[in-house]
Amino acid sequence: MRVVIGEDSALFREGLAALLSSAGHEVVARASTAPAAVSQVRAHVPDIVVLDIRMPSDEEGVQAALEIREWNPTMPILLLSQHIEARRVVNLVATGAIGYLLKDRVLDVDEFLVAMDRVAAGGTSLDGDVVARLMGVARATQALDALTPRELDVLSLMAQGWSNAAIGKRLFLSARTVETHCGSLFAKLGLTESVDENRRVRAILTYLDAAA
Repeated sequence: MRVVIGEDSALFREGLAALLSSAGHEVVARASTAPAAVSQVRAHVPDIVVLDIRMPSDEEGVQAALEIREWNPTMPILLLSQHIEARRVVNLVATGAIGYLLKDRVLDVDEFLVAMDRVAAGGTSLDGDVVARLMGVARATQALDALTPRELDVLSLMAQGWSNAAIGKRLFLSARTVETHCGSLFAKLGLTESVDENRRVRAILTYLDAAA
């Protein structure tokens, strides 16, 4: 894949570039500021953009992501952050092809590369720690009150980008049981659309919006 990296820390930026290059990806541009990252994306039209949320000020990376998406609504973007900051990321999840990982996840190279592949393919990959942190808040919100603990577990893993098959393996459930839980939680959240992928995105948005 062709990648543009937006990261203000030179050490982290170059380390990430070396990691991606060793994995067979082509880093077509590096940027140390949010405006420069946007310019490089416009110039190179990469397969995916990897952005630091803080670059260097709070949420400049998120603003850059929003500008990139305004220019190209389908551009895959993987956001990295030192700390959990999920509020404005909710606005990006609805469009798909978005990831949000804590920077520590880069140290697990295989996990990071899988997340990047998922986002580049149009999927969603949200950090498990982010979702876990939000879980306590989400359980107390009115929008999710009707869900059972197991349905919340399924929705939590769904928010991380897991497929039904992967959710089943994680929770030791059959594929049919996961489908049943999904159908139930969709109904309880009032998501009655016929297109399952749209319902998944809207369910994730409900979950994150309730916790933000």
